[in-house]
Amino acid sequence: MELTRKGEYAIRGIIYLAQQPPGKMALISEIAEAAEVPQTFLAKIFQSFAKLGIVNSFRGTGGGFVLGRPASRITLREVVEAVEGPIMPTRCLMDSGNCDRGIECLVHPVWRRVQSEVVQILESVTIEELAKKNN
Repeated sequence: MELTRKGEYAIRGIIYLAQQPPGKMALISEIAEAAEVPQTFLAKIFQSFAKLGIVNSFRGTGGGFVLGRPASRITLREVVEAVEGPIMPTRCLMDSGNCDRGIECLVHPVWRRVQSEVVQILESVTIEELAKKNN
């Protein structure tokens, strides 16, 4: 599984936001500059975050973004899946119709285990932990 640039940008942006004092609004331009991410790309990512409640967005003067809930309750898995979709080491895990080999595939259980372990690892890391490491 390879994290795309979109996933990397999402992680950098959310970590920056988590490092701000609670309740402090951050403009997308500020987040983009600090995270070294193209602003238009990050704006699309943060729209996805807002739809999922990871962040709250406010328009107008004094508007911007804040975390939608405490960073201790946002996992790395949630952030990654918000932009990358479900964790899938191979397409055959998506549903039974995507694997030509079906039940005959001897590697399928290995891919399931890889998927399960990656999900567990990402679920065990909070954005709060990552934000503290960066300070």
